[in-house]
Amino acid sequence: MHSLKNQQDRIQSGIFKGMSTTVLVLGAASFLADVSSEMIFAVLPFFYLSLGIVPAAVGLIEGIAESTASLLKVYSGWYSDKVGRRKIFVTGGYGLSAASKVFFALAATWLQVLAVRFVDRVGKGLRTSPRDALIADSTDAEFYGKSFGFHRAMDTSGAVLGIAVAFSLVAYFSYRRIFLIAAIPAFLSVLLIIFFVREIRKEPKAISFRLTFKALSREFKIFLLIATIFGLANFSYVFLMWKAKEIGIPEQKIIIFYLLFSVIYATFAMPAGMLSDRIQRKHTIALGYALFGFTCTGFMLAKTMPHVLLFFALYGIYYAFMEGIQKAYVADLVPAEARGTAFGIFHTILGIAALPASLIAGALWQYLGASATFLYGAVLAFLAAVLLIFLQKLG
Repeated sequence: MHSLKNQQDRIQSGIFKGMSTTVLVLGAASFLADVSSEMIFAVLPFFYLSLGIVPAAVGLIEGIAESTASLLKVYSGWYSDKVGRRKIFVTGGYGLSAASKVFFALAATWLQVLAVRFVDRVGKGLRTSPRDALIADSTDAEFYGKSFGFHRAMDTSGAVLGIAVAFSLVAYFSYRRIFLIAAIPAFLSVLLIIFFVREIRKEPKAISFRLTFKALSREFKIFLLIATIFGLANFSYVFLMWKAKEIGIPEQKIIIFYLLFSVIYATFAMPAGMLSDRIQRKHTIALGYALFGFTCTGFMLAKTMPHVLLFFALYGIYYAFMEGIQKAYVADLVPAEARGTAFGIFHTILGIAALPASLIAGALWQYLGASATFLYGAVLAFLAAVLLIFLQKLG
């Protein structure tokens, strides 16, 4: 149960009713961090091309960056349960990612890019599970979808601004100069967490990871399996942007399409989360899986700029029905005392799945063409949607 102090932290009326100030501050920090990250990610596919990095190598970079670093997510989540503290992991993770931004400007080979991407994702691995557990700790169960949806909306609103800034700068500055500018909001997010995030510390527990995992429900483990199948389909956004470039769309317009994706994601994230509070959460997640399948199908068949624009928009709706809602569902399925561990397992398994997802996508693209990559994603996404609706009943 939440303490009286934590209950008094709740907002009592308005659109933020039921949410805590801790959730609001974490949302603001994520906003700034994503301004930074998306200034980089908006031009990163073109930076890869400028270095002459081939698709298979991009798949390796993106897969290793997400998967290897994700191994930390399960440890940081479990250890935050064990020591009864979350904020220290959140602060350290954001700090490490902020520091890595500076080194993007210095990378000159694909191995150096891999090293910087890895360090950045190590920071994400440290912070993600404890941060999600901190959001759940600070929220009553009936508002899980709303709070996680708000966090995703703030995160993605930062992405919108970051992409817009990158678009405005790309005509005047080199990619490396943009990377240096991007470090500024990243460090501001760290300061916001240090000074304004509130945490109610819990007593340390003598718990082992093995016993904590055994205590998690069968329904959670089934969902974890289905989410992993989908994770194998969920390859990097880089391939969507490359498809647009393959069609002949100029780089600046592709950045605008990526901006559109983020605007739609930010717009729908909180309403989608609130919808999941009112209907069966797994149905909204299954819809998200299916939307990714339709997105892949659309990119596989796309021949013109309007087609690409339409399916970038659908990609944004897919994200809105996925990112925050999956986390809310994890919070539904696990006890509070194992929350950090559960989020850690969830993020780690999906992170590990990202390695073969991007490796397979890159190899298919290089040796069989773009259509093979998107067909692969569509088939697994539709399979995961069907399994979630029917197999989850066995939980």
